[in-house]
Amino acid sequence: MPSQNIVYFDLETQRTANDAGGWDHKRDMGMSVGVTYSTASGSYRIYPENRVHDLVNELLRADLVVGFNVINFDYEVLMGYSAYDIPALARTLDLMVDLEKKLGHRLSLDAVATASLGVGKTADGLDAIRWWREGKLLEIAEYCCFDVKVTRLVHEYGRDHGHLFFLDRFQQKRQVDIEW
Repeated sequence: MPSQNIVYFDLETQRTANDAGGWDHKRDMGMSVGVTYSTASGSYRIYPENRVHDLVNELLRADLVVGFNVINFDYEVLMGYSAYDIPALARTLDLMVDLEKKLGHRLSLDAVATASLGVGKTADGLDAIRWWREGKLLEIAEYCCFDVKVTRLVHEYGRDHGHLFFLDRFQQKRQVDIEW
């Protein structure tokens, strides 16, 4: 039996929520770069906006898509390009949604990665939007690849240990049990 193809995924946008008319207009934010890591191929794929349909197809073919805030953000951005109801069609583990259900509040990827792995994010979404405006696609791709790698490492750590750590709002390290 072939092994399960888990696809780790993240994207960056061209515009802020304010630029697009508010958080209810995520589909108008535009994708600058999307990145996946496939366990089947053991490789990263970088998708510029003109290959967004290839990205959607990879997500829909995956046995499981793993991301951080992908259901309510990344998929919404992608649905600005696609007729598919991606959240309904892609089997997804959204780490942020799962953690929010357990804790009753949202966490950032940085809070979980820093506490669990000792590795923080290298930039943020606003940096990626500035790079888009400056035409620096390579910087966006590198940042997005790093976020996909951090998401994968957080998922694997939680799966292998049955828990994750996070920094609370007082910067205290806490533990949360998970079942991945």
